[in-house]
Amino acid sequence: MTVALMWEARAAGGRGAELLEWARSAAAELARRPLRSELLRAPQDRVLVLTWWEAAYDDELPELPEPDAGLVTRPVHRWRFESLGPLDG
Repeated sequence: MTVALMWEARAAGGRGAELLEWARSAAAELARRPLRSELLRAPQDRVLVLTWWEAAYDDELPELPEPDAGLVTRPVHRWRFESLGPLDG
């Protein structure tokens, strides 16, 4: 089974580029390498990291930590999904 982890945070005012680089660095330092990973950004300095893992849904998987409180406006949001495959295949 493939499990997708989503990590989303909103940067404190004017710190979007810093949060983006923090997330890039934190993803590179995960204890294991995911099958795939992707870094995205959105308006209002939101940063999203997606990682895909070959694992059971409830397996313990490496996740990005919480950044320093001054870097974000609120606690990080996290979600876990079971991948059902591409829509076009």
